[in-house]
Amino acid sequence: MFLLQSLTPPQHEVLLIDGNTQPMTDAELVRYTLDKKIGLVGIGAMTRMIAKAYRAADALRAAGVPVVMGGPHVTEVPGEALGRDGGPRHADAVALGEADETWPRIVEDAAAGRLRETYAPTDAFGQERKPSLDNYPEIPWESMDLDQFNRMPGFLRPVVRRFQSTWETFHIIPIESGRGCPYGCDFCTVTGFFGDSIRYRSNQSIVDEMLRLKARAQRTRGKIAVFFVDDNFAINVKRTKALLREIIAAGAQLSWVGQISANLLRDEELVDLIAESGGKWIFIGMESLDPANLASVSKTFNKPGEYEAVLNRLARRHIYAITSFIFGLDNDSPGVAERTLNQIRNWPPGLPVFGQITPFPATPLYERLASEGRLTRPKHWLEFAPFQMAHTPLKMSIPEVQAEVRHAWLSSYSPAATARALEAIADEPIPYKISHLVARIFFRGIYFPPKGAWGWVKVIAQNWASLFRIFKESFTKWNGTAPQNMPIEFETGVGAPKNT
Repeated sequence: MFLLQSLTPPQHEVLLIDGNTQPMTDAELVRYTLDKKIGLVGIGAMTRMIAKAYRAADALRAAGVPVVMGGPHVTEVPGEALGRDGGPRHADAVALGEADETWPRIVEDAAAGRLRETYAPTDAFGQERKPSLDNYPEIPWESMDLDQFNRMPGFLRPVVRRFQSTWETFHIIPIESGRGCPYGCDFCTVTGFFGDSIRYRSNQSIVDEMLRLKARAQRTRGKIAVFFVDDNFAINVKRTKALLREIIAAGAQLSWVGQISANLLRDEELVDLIAESGGKWIFIGMESLDPANLASVSKTFNKPGEYEAVLNRLARRHIYAITSFIFGLDNDSPGVAERTLNQIRNWPPGLPVFGQITPFPATPLYERLASEGRLTRPKHWLEFAPFQMAHTPLKMSIPEVQAEVRHAWLSSYSPAATARALEAIADEPIPYKISHLVARIFFRGIYFPPKGAWGWVKVIAQNWASLFRIFKESFTKWNGTAPQNMPIEFETGVGAPKNT
């Protein structure tokens, strides 16, 4: 949405609302829209959030405000949003595919009262056209109001002040360096949406953007980290190395997070450059330890035998791994969670996440399961239930898969597991340990979200021994050895990848 804001014709004002950072009821959203005299609402949502997006759109349209919807889900099933599949209509218009070129036209058409139902990026012959990233617009981060995106938890601010740190705000800023993925995993929507060829921004435009962000952080006495939202940041290793070298040469390093497949992390030089350029967390879609499972979803480039070496390679450079696993694949059987956990316990401490295989519309997985008659909820997104399967596995029941997912989360983020993780990095610097502890508490909330203040009190009480140990070390060992103005670097997690 930051990119689309920068592409909006300058005579129009754009207000950004992130439902994660500014949750509103439908009624509150309508009131806000009417109070601000907003003439067009654009809604982007992934499949898992589309039901909520439809409800918000319905409320806005009922109040007389036109709505345009876009994103991967709407692109694959546009008739659903437009009410052409027998269901209710939710949008006045839909933007198919990437909206870099169509968004300015949508805004102008809406202002002129001639909004069309469908907008798609096409060439003179009516063929789909992928926008070039060569002339990427400058996003005005230096002047943008980012208050709603401050991720520094209130309860950590006294700790930050205790060490006389110069920042009490923490923003994770999304930057894309390229679009597309050639791998085409059966369960993923990325290749279908962005294409199988990669388009890149120039390295210089990325470096310039990071330098502007770094300058803002210094000027505002805040902390800014970058999330490279590319679906596979190092898909072209040679190009990625060149970009990271230019970031280092320009002094543009910021702490950053990226998504990179395990096979690309064999390269020692690449991992050195990731660390030197500010890389702190790498999201790795491991999916399964079973090669047969990986073959069933066209992800044979993953080699489970390499996972441990990859994670050790990252850990030696103080780079944490966020490792993603999928249960319910066709070769999974009861006990898959414990078999996976037995491997994870031998790896350096990281942040494992677990889910069940989910068929997203228009993916090869969805089409195959539909043809086999295995879909139990063909439109599962309209009755979204977190961690609930939408098709019948081959070697397990649906309740068994859900039990495996729950067991994996319980075992990975129990107070005992957190204590073991901290013990494994006992000799590391205090900021590194604080970073890991904070991240574990937040990642625990993916499956066990704390409900209100009391929920957070319970989480803190459950992990009190680990928290006390870290804070005691912070006020003794570190205080006696570190410079008084040494900043703490808290890395509190990343945004979710797109429908992967």
